Amino acid sequence: MSKIKGLEGMDKEEKYKFMLMMLEGQLRAEKDIYANISNASAIIYSILDNLNWSGFYLMRGGELVLGPFQGMPACNRIAVGRGVCGTAVSTKQVQRVDDVHKFPGHIACDSASNSEIVVPIVQDGVVYGVLDIDSFEFSNFTDLEEKYLVEFVDKLNEYIDWRDI
Repeated sequence: MSKIKGLEGMDKEEKYKFMLMMLEGQLRAEKDIYANISNASAIIYSILDNLNWSGFYLMRGGELVLGPFQGMPACNRIAVGRGVCGTAVSTKQVQRVDDVHKFPGHIACDSASNSEIVVPIVQDGVVYGVLDIDSFEFSNFTDLEEKYLVEFVDKLNEYIDWRDI
């Protein structure tokens, strides 16, 4: 169930369209990158169902470093190519995992996580980080979530010059 009042009668796709509208409003009103990605992680956490973590890892010195997030404390650093996030960076492709316990090299930052989706943040061919979302439910993420989360990152890319991070 959504944590934002007024969305209870919406189906998933309507909620996800509203999520993109909320993000656009945030990005148009604020220019600070950290304020925007902090609120972006909160928007996702408030709209998507069955989440236990939503946030960003940003590339620093050749590795992913924890950025703004919602949820329990997380791993501080992740090597490129390691775990679901590191794999998203090395392949520059969305990683949607129905059962993280079966993913080779999965990094268990929160033992409550059972499924995960990671969208790489790529601008001009360079990976600047990832949007990482975890669920306590197995197979929580479908083609629908993937479609809208990719659009979410595309919207971030319209407003954010990640080289400034």
